[in-house]
Amino acid sequence: MKFSNYHFVNEIKNNLEKLGFKKPTDIQFKCIPNILKGEDLLAIAQTGTGKTAAFAIPILHILHSKINTRREDGIKCVVMVPTRELAIQIAEVFNTLGKNTRVNTFSVFGGVEQGPQIAKLEKGIDILVTTPGRMFDLASQGFIKLNRVEILVLDEADHMLDLGFIKDIRDLIRHLPLKRQTLFFSATIDDEIKDLAYSLVKNPIRIQISPKDPVSKNVDHSVMFVNMDDKRFFLERLVNEQSEAKILVFVRTKVRCERVKAAMQRVHISSEYMHGGQEQVDRLSVLNMFKNGTVKLLIATDVSARGIDIPDVDFVVNYDLPDHPESYVHRVGRTGRGRKRGIAYSFCDESEKDLLMLIEEYMGTKIKVSNILHEDYKEVVDLSSAKTLNLKDIIGELKMPPNKRYGVKKSKRKL
Repeated sequence: MKFSNYHFVNEIKNNLEKLGFKKPTDIQFKCIPNILKGEDLLAIAQTGTGKTAAFAIPILHILHSKINTRREDGIKCVVMVPTRELAIQIAEVFNTLGKNTRVNTFSVFGGVEQGPQIAKLEKGIDILVTTPGRMFDLASQGFIKLNRVEILVLDEADHMLDLGFIKDIRDLIRHLPLKRQTLFFSATIDDEIKDLAYSLVKNPIRIQISPKDPVSKNVDHSVMFVNMDDKRFFLERLVNEQSEAKILVFVRTKVRCERVKAAMQRVHISSEYMHGGQEQVDRLSVLNMFKNGTVKLLIATDVSARGIDIPDVDFVVNYDLPDHPESYVHRVGRTGRGRKRGIAYSFCDESEKDLLMLIEEYMGTKIKVSNILHEDYKEVVDLSSAKTLNLKDIIGELKMPPNKRYGVKKSKRKL
């Protein structure tokens, strides 16, 4: 079924057409009709499958159809998310898909001055995309009114529980009208998420896409056994081999972010890092530079793994394996989004093998191993600056997406 066959208002159809959205993804196809019917929903799907549009499109249609030229006071929809970056991103999706509709969307989050946010709220908005802390601050001051909320969306619900937002979620529920529609969206699910969902909604419809394989089929992911002190050499090789590629590197801590950036700087590779210890304005600046391609190599903690849609990430590198198995799914899901292909490598030290085992147990399958011959490994470490060995020869054929081949002959593609 094509989007043109849906009974959306013309403004939304025109926006979808301009964006090149012709057919819904699986999660969109299954969610949109139920949301239009007013059903409560628990939707689980892999990262990069279009979950945001799955709720944004029908919500925009519902609200546009209800809003008259004179807007009633109060917010109609609240979308609660765990991070500031995700709040900004989702608000952008709503504003892009809702261009020329009667629906106003705005995001509020901490880490920035609240004055401009208050000024916008006082003008009147319909959809509020927010993190819990700033929302409750502004609500307690009387700037956010929740008595007219008709739809509540909890996005990245599992991560919100990980960050301890369950009390905030329950506090929010108490401020909302009893008669409302509630939508849960997440890439992973466990008993805690299910219990939360069923405790807050009435008979939700559960929609789950590809539950047996949490990693998208568009992502070719594998693990390489690399000593901790040698990881920088293999990252250097990948960057130099794929000089035009956009590479997202995940590390465990903010200190590791800074150390890996310094290691790359020593071999004249430009990079930026992003972690929770930075000011919000600095994080957004770095994220925007990576999105628009000004920065090709971004080193980040898991603050960037959840829900952030960064266009055209060619490679994800797990420089450190994550402490939480589900984070692996969210990390590698930053590439291979939509219908695009992507590649993810994990560097695993001997001390991280227990973490690898937990990840494989969580996924229910073994991760493919990229074997490295001893002599090749030694050459990467010993001759890093000489760049005589092609990474492709080290770990086997590199399956770059067809639209990301850079037209450089193999004989000239030496590291």
